[in-house]
Amino acid sequence: MKKNTLITIAIILVLGISVFKATIAGESKSEEKSVAWYVANLQAAKAQNKECYGNPGLQSTANCVNSLHALEISFKGGN
Repeated sequence: MKKNTLITIAIILVLGISVFKATIAGESKSEEKSVAWYVANLQAAKAQNKECYGNPGLQSTANCVNSLHALEISFKGGN
């Protein structure tokens, strides 16, 4: 009986981890936009930057880096 319980618990843990990984992977597959796209769409760059500022886990993603760079270019100049 203990063996069956351990096997059941192991299966539940493996399924739980699989679902968690699938959820994380789905969130990270959002379309990455380039710096040029954000320069052409400053409202989207501001919105993305605001979202990144509020969530430290997102700050190193490509969209956060690109939107911040686009805002820097737009407000400081290209040179």
